[in-house]
Amino acid sequence: MGNMAFLNKSCTERASKQLTKTHYGVLNLEKRKYPRFSVDLPVEYSLVESSIGTAGKAFDISEGGLLIYFPEQMEIGQRLSLKLFLSMGSMNTIEILSEVAWVELHIGEDWGDYRTGLKFVGICPGDMTKLKNFLISLSQPPYTR
Repeated sequence: MGNMAFLNKSCTERASKQLTKTHYGVLNLEKRKYPRFSVDLPVEYSLVESSIGTAGKAFDISEGGLLIYFPEQMEIGQRLSLKLFLSMGSMNTIEILSEVAWVELHIGEDWGDYRTGLKFVGICPGDMTKLKNFLISLSQPPYTR
């Protein structure tokens, strides 16, 4: 009996020490408002003041924006018109007004040297519904799609 009481006391003391032990490190909390999904989608973009479209690729997407690689450097705050192709056919095309949130030089990528984060600043309700439905389909396991 004495050994059992000693073991219980010893375990309790160790647990207590572990709970009060100070831990150091980095805590990485997600700051994004919307979850991101990895994609490989074709995009056509143009400067708002231009009607000349250029091809690009989106590599991740959320309800609030996307990651795209551009062959040219964009300026933070610059507005772009996007045509995002969710799948083949015109029924699954979304038109979005976006704004450059950040730019990073990323040498060695197939789809341009400038990794750029865009936030969506204008999208019609019908296209927002298409986007939300597309994102819901990405969040479901493949066997339920």
